[in-house]
Amino acid sequence: MPQLNFQIEGAEAVPFAASPQISLKTRVQCTDPSIAVQNVLLQCQIQIEPARRHYKPEEQDKLHDLFGAPSRWGQTLRQMLWTNASVVVPSFQGSTVVNVPLPCTFDFNVAVTKYLYGLEYGEVPLCVLFSGTIFYAGENGQLQVAKVSWDREANYRLPVRVWKEMMDAYYPNVAWLCLPRDIFDQVYRYKIDRGILTWEQVLENLLAKSEENDLRKANA
Repeated sequence: MPQLNFQIEGAEAVPFAASPQISLKTRVQCTDPSIAVQNVLLQCQIQIEPARRHYKPEEQDKLHDLFGAPSRWGQTLRQMLWTNASVVVPSFQGSTVVNVPLPCTFDFNVAVTKYLYGLEYGEVPLCVLFSGTIFYAGENGQLQVAKVSWDREANYRLPVRVWKEMMDAYYPNVAWLCLPRDIFDQVYRYKIDRGILTWEQVLENLLAKSEENDLRKANA
């Protein structure tokens, strides 16, 4: 019965995809190189392990919304599920390399986006858990089926720059802001009533008014 080991050998942004995506170059190795593996239906669960890295003060400020005050991070830095991915590994003998897709979004309602955007440098500590079904040729040449061992996993430190460069390529100098529809309608009416041309000017006007109100309260 074949036993598989996994190792993440690198990561790169997928160019010209329909949506932002990072590919994890994953080596799949059979411990018995004499076994001809027909294919593997591989399930991958990619998790972020925030507690496995250090954070600069400016990163702590950005991550306050996600984890709270740094004094509480001993309790709040928990594993975060990035995604579940399915990969079909083609036939191989010995080892092969497949691409495990990591879909990305700029939606700041998603905790993973908040986390990745808050990082300034270094690496993202990942843990990839593997499961699935192996199809292989037995000693008599007949097709055999086995399960990927439940304890198969691989750790990888994804360079933060890979995510940032990818987002800069897909969304150059822009970010998403998702609003409830009733709030959007109010802001849209504000824009129309004042003849404001761009959403940037709308936000600049609202921020300026908020600062004026804060100054009035401080001076009152």
